[in-house]
Amino acid sequence: MRKHIVAGNWKMNTTVPEGVALAKAVVEASKNLPEGVELVVAPPFTHLVPVAQALEGSKVQLSAQNCADKESGAYTGEVAADMLVSAGCGLTILGHSERRQYYGETDEKLVEKVRLALGAGLKVILCVGENLDQREAGQHFDVVKSQIENVLFNFTAEDMKNIIVAYEPVWAIGTGKTATAEQAEEIHACIRKVLAGKFGAQVADDTSILYGGSCKPSNAKELFAQSDIDGGLIGGAALKADSFIQIAQSF
Repeated sequence: MRKHIVAGNWKMNTTVPEGVALAKAVVEASKNLPEGVELVVAPPFTHLVPVAQALEGSKVQLSAQNCADKESGAYTGEVAADMLVSAGCGLTILGHSERRQYYGETDEKLVEKVRLALGAGLKVILCVGENLDQREAGQHFDVVKSQIENVLFNFTAEDMKNIIVAYEPVWAIGTGKTATAEQAEEIHACIRKVLAGKFGAQVADDTSILYGGSCKPSNAKELFAQSDIDGGLIGGAALKADSFIQIAQSF
């Protein structure tokens, strides 16, 4: 059985004290979660150690928002995968659409990032998704298929046990637009089919695929009711513990 996961990507928000307070509020609210739902929070790098301390003893897992494509060395401003592990992280998000769009992150670079993250013992939430132009041109299936093939086809079925896929309709992030549950489901089903073609049906069926496009308490239940949507990668709604937990309670 694949896992139901609700991950909160805080992006570049909150100061350290605000982040610690938010983490503590999430821990407190998480005591009312449905069985089998996993919670993840991904604060900025500056928050990782104190947030790890705030999460200690809880079931809430700590993720980073990114990691470097190098092990160590003269790469000013970068944070390596093993540094994240030493700070208390169990996961990292990679390939978020904002990293691709604003920082020129390529599939080739992501292969190295995924390799290093897995090698350090981190689980990976790999983001894929199409922008508005690609959606309107009817290229969304091809774009997502290509991103999966370019990155994940470099790894093994065994590696896939530690990889979660997050589908982001880029046109629905921070715009207030949301893919319909049907639109989201058909892409999630496509991703699972692509994974099955490479790794086999069992691996595809065991891989959690999260929806990452303006998921909020008002639409989470309908999205999570779809057979191939296993949770959410939450942005703005993750910055308040009550809305974040409401989304998790939608299962």
